[in-house]
Amino acid sequence: QVQLVESGGGLVQAGGSLRLPCAASGRTFSPYAVGWFRQAPGKEREFVAAVSRTGTYTYYADSVKGRFTISRDNAKNTVYLQMNSLKPEDTAVYFCAAGVVQSVNLYYTVGAYDYWGQGTQVTVSS
Repeated sequence: QVQLVESGGGLVQAGGSLRLPCAASGRTFSPYAVGWFRQAPGKEREFVAAVSRTGTYTYYADSVKGRFTISRDNAKNTVYLQMNSLKPEDTAVYFCAAGVVQSVNLYYTVGAYDYWGQGTQVTVSS
């Protein structure tokens, strides 16, 4: 069992930056791919970014490419989502998730991940 805890959310002005850590406990993080998803009120949970278990490969939603960067430090059992040039439409609860992802297309899907954190709120004001 892997427990995930997100932090770093908050209120920021448009154009600002936030860094969201996702810390794992219970078991080592290294066997798992890790993804970030977000959910705005009244909307479905959507893919934001993901990183392979070794950190070699990263994947991004078109809406965040060039603005967000995902990285991982397996020694610290932590994955980071660096968010720059934030927009009001980035406002959502952000979740990290871990799982054994078997193929590239599955990185983008909620169902590929077995473990989820409780989420952290990100609010971007205009």
